[in-house]
Amino acid sequence: MPSSLDPRRRTPIYVLAAFAAGALLTLGVLRYGPQPSTVRAEPLPAAPAVAATAPAPSSSVDDAPSDDAAVDVDNGDWPADGPTPEQVFTSQPDLMRKAVAGLAPRDVGKTNVYAIAFGGDGSEDVFRNEAEYMGRLMDRRFASPGHTLVLENNPATLSSRPLASWTNLEQALDGVAKVMDPREDVLLLYVATHGGNDHSLLVDMDPIPLDQLDPDGLADILSKRPFRWKVLVVNACYSGGFVPKLQGAGTLVMTSARTDRTSFGCGADSDITYFGHAWLVDGLNATPDFVEAFGKAREEIAAWEKRDAVTPSEPQIDVGKGIGEKLAAWRKAAKLGPAVPFEPARP
Repeated sequence: MPSSLDPRRRTPIYVLAAFAAGALLTLGVLRYGPQPSTVRAEPLPAAPAVAATAPAPSSSVDDAPSDDAAVDVDNGDWPADGPTPEQVFTSQPDLMRKAVAGLAPRDVGKTNVYAIAFGGDGSEDVFRNEAEYMGRLMDRRFASPGHTLVLENNPATLSSRPLASWTNLEQALDGVAKVMDPREDVLLLYVATHGGNDHSLLVDMDPIPLDQLDPDGLADILSKRPFRWKVLVVNACYSGGFVPKLQGAGTLVMTSARTDRTSFGCGADSDITYFGHAWLVDGLNATPDFVEAFGKAREEIAAWEKRDAVTPSEPQIDVGKGIGEKLAAWRKAAKLGPAVPFEPARP
């Protein structure tokens, strides 16, 4: 567990890669806060792939690594014709300023929803796909253009979008809080990445050294900000471990798996995860009710997992006091658009 001084953690491979790339030359300038107190590699599961164009995702269980297999984050996916790691690292403040400046003002006189999508693992396109689809869903389905910030780690967007990092997440939350009314509007945070059985989340754009997220860290980030109404979605293996730390009055928490179970659908050949397919695409395109969409998604995922003969992921939900009524008021005033078909992000 992280120390009481700083809940951030960093895996050794990030530090070694940083030395090799020379990134430590810039850490003193751009690093915020004290250094992490623990340094160790986290075991993270790999899951079966899913084809986004199929009506029901499929998995290949026999080819899947064990749930506790270590993930090799030194994936060699850095684009040869892209910016250098140091250039990406030093460009983050400017990218964040531009992203926050692009947020649209709130619609006065009604409840607004502002979203932050966080695609954590840069070695697989599936997380970028879900983060960017969330933005399109907010723009078109929920008629809220300019109400979403997308943070993602992906070789294709190193120059165009801010990284999904601890620091950028804090700055995104601060930026959104200044545009919305944090006492009246709703924050929607959608996090998609790999998860470890210790409930840590993989945050990786190797070789840039990025701090990992865990339940204590995310809860601490949110507790320091003035959002009264929150919808928090964690799509990762073992993500049920986030529920106890994030739940509370005014907060809806949803996770793709229970605390001791893996979820499915990530992988290098995947376009969208099981949970992303079922809740984002099928669920929210059928109903604007987040809780109802979750119920539909849970049933759909259970059917896919039974078909594939895998251990059920058992997605979790906690509805805090008052958030149901708040979301009902938002839906009453919302001008819904048509369903938004899922398409993978373009290279």
